[in-house]
Amino acid sequence: MKAFFEGIQYLFVNILFAPLDFLRSLELSSWFAANTINWIFMIICALAMVYWIKQLKIFEDAGTEKQDTTAHSFLK
Repeated sequence: MKAFFEGIQYLFVNILFAPLDFLRSLELSSWFAANTINWIFMIICALAMVYWIKQLKIFEDAGTEKQDTTAHSFLK
């Protein structure tokens, strides 16, 4: 049983966390390069939010969005 848990430890520490260890060592030389993944995720989230707001505006302009409080039967 001990070998099983040591195998799990080896998998996570030496294989799955290797990219994160690389980013941690890269931070000492270049902060911007180490945080590239964060910048990519922030850009994706910003684009998704802009798309969502544009879609809300399209439905509001078309008048198909119900905004009254009785839109659902459990609110009556």
